[in-house]
Amino acid sequence: MGTKTQSIWDIQIIRMALLDAFLKLSPRCQIRNPVMFTVYIGSILTTALFIQALLGHGEAPAKFILGITVWLWVTLLFANFAEAMAEGRGKAQALSLRKARREIVAKKLAKPDRKSKMTLIQSGKLRSGDIVLIETGDFIPSDGEVIEGIASVNESAITGESAPVIRESGGDRSSVTGGTQVLSDWLIVRITTNPGETFLDTMISLVEGAKRQKTPNELALTILLAALTMVFLVVCASLLPFSIYSVISAGSGKIVTMTVLIALFVCLSPTTIGGLLSAIGIAGMDRMIQANVIALSGRAVEAAGDIDVLLLDKTGTITLGNRQAIEFIPIEGVSVGELAEAAQLASLADETPEGRSITILAKEKYGLRGHELRELGATFIPFTAESRMSGANLSGKQVRKGASDVIETYVQEQNGIFPAQAHKIVEQISSKGGTALVVAEGRKVLGAIYLKDIIKGGISERFAQLRKMGIKTIMVTGDNPLTAATIAAEAGVDDFLATAKPEDKLKLIRSLQAKGHLVAMTGDGTNDAPALAQADVAVAMNTGTQAAKEAGNLVDLDSNPTKLIEVVEIGKQLLMTRGSLTTFSIANDIAKYFAILPAAFATTYPVLNKLNIMHLATPDSAILSAVIFNALAIIFLIPLALRGVSYSRVSAGKLLRKNIMIYGLGGLIVPFIGIKVIDLILMSMGVV
Repeated sequence: MGTKTQSIWDIQIIRMALLDAFLKLSPRCQIRNPVMFTVYIGSILTTALFIQALLGHGEAPAKFILGITVWLWVTLLFANFAEAMAEGRGKAQALSLRKARREIVAKKLAKPDRKSKMTLIQSGKLRSGDIVLIETGDFIPSDGEVIEGIASVNESAITGESAPVIRESGGDRSSVTGGTQVLSDWLIVRITTNPGETFLDTMISLVEGAKRQKTPNELALTILLAALTMVFLVVCASLLPFSIYSVISAGSGKIVTMTVLIALFVCLSPTTIGGLLSAIGIAGMDRMIQANVIALSGRAVEAAGDIDVLLLDKTGTITLGNRQAIEFIPIEGVSVGELAEAAQLASLADETPEGRSITILAKEKYGLRGHELRELGATFIPFTAESRMSGANLSGKQVRKGASDVIETYVQEQNGIFPAQAHKIVEQISSKGGTALVVAEGRKVLGAIYLKDIIKGGISERFAQLRKMGIKTIMVTGDNPLTAATIAAEAGVDDFLATAKPEDKLKLIRSLQAKGHLVAMTGDGTNDAPALAQADVAVAMNTGTQAAKEAGNLVDLDSNPTKLIEVVEIGKQLLMTRGSLTTFSIANDIAKYFAILPAAFATTYPVLNKLNIMHLATPDSAILSAVIFNALAIIFLIPLALRGVSYSRVSAGKLLRKNIMIYGLGGLIVPFIGIKVIDLILMSMGVV
């Protein structure tokens, strides 16, 4: 999908948004926003009043009613345009994703065996549970789980990353996504989704906003704005009988017109934030997409702004996921070269990542080449989970490599003795948080291989950033406490939970939530799924299993565990943007009272002219200026709604003061200046 950031004012998006702004004028679209729906009704009423004025029965000059009517429709169009701009960026992303979706001819197998009967079938006809074979150059027809094989897969169509990834059966890297391509080797995959339900289909729907639901905070604010709107509606409606009574009882003055009351209502209602609220929420989801994170729930985006505890699975999240050989440690009387050669020979039939790392270390550090050893006619013994050992037989020489207890048993069976020094080396490696594999030749122990979990680069710095943001990091792992402590110290996490089973992770999250914490978790394995489902914010790695992705409410396409920093910042930015614009809108409405209230009732109560502190030219000019400013405020705030308020790591108190000073005070001052400038322009043009 890529992480290229689109310009807010992309010409193609603007064109689409302008068209959508008019299409959204339908009642079905307008009724979804209670605040703007009342403006919609007001616009229809003033349009009718303008037509009535043209027929010679107007309550006010047709020119004045036309000015109010036009700017009320413009207010609606600007609000629609803001929402359409936010949606347009998602639609552009969806368009690029659709290009990745293609109709693929799948090789459906009768059973999970590469040699079983094969049927060619269109990918759109595949169902959950079907078995397919994907070979070199083939595109993966649908989402699934690898049940056999190992292959290099190009996922750039989804992640935007050009580097291929390894997918293999078992473990936490068995999930494959439809539309990606196998570059080498082959896979047998069990399809896990039905047509129209793939991860790519879900992504397209989400980024277009087709399935976007309002978040709890957004719903609460919508209800509040609707309540305020109803209050102002009742107040403005009650002003007409007061005006009639005052004119009749005083025997002078003019009754306030319906056009003026509608203009008064629109200016006093929270139309600024009402017009931008939807755009703010959509833009927050879009910023997630720009960060290569698919938000399956808008609530998760909001909650991310408030989390204070982060749980991280160790394997594949903090570490690279596979232990790697970093050192050969021989016992006394054995050279390092001799140990390395034997270790490499014993690892040539070990296809695990650990086995491959041993042969690579021997080659890079000691110049040993595997193909030269193969030419010696050795018989190789492959590694299996049951034997926990691999090896080779060569010219009467037997070389074995495996777990220390397995090799100890093997040596004793050869009438050999497992030396105390070997035990000591194993204990030393374990004390450093590593894993020891022992190498023996016949009944002679040669030494040990130091396997180490490799911490992902730059991760400790990222955890330091999370700490500054007030987020505590906890590593959860199935490793023993000694290994867990070593990894935790190296990675820089605040705490760890060792020997953790899935139920332990779940228990820890519930315990933290019971204490009032908002908990986030990142994970990639099936065993992480229960905890991901329980967490307030659950970031599933795209490289992880289907179960993990289904349990999470955010999916990180880059599979970067520290992506949560960006997720938190986007969540906080969303909350700050909504709060800032709400503050500005309320302050803005208060300032408009001073412009429009005296003008609206100057004909009924001439004494109110003394409250014209802005010295606006005429009552009609004051009202029209306020309506125009009300519309323009929305369009000028669209960039802020789409980009979001800049996030800075400050305390809540300082943030509140800054919010009030900038957006509160600004919302009070700007209308005075804006309305006065518009009034001067209208008078110079002779409009009123």
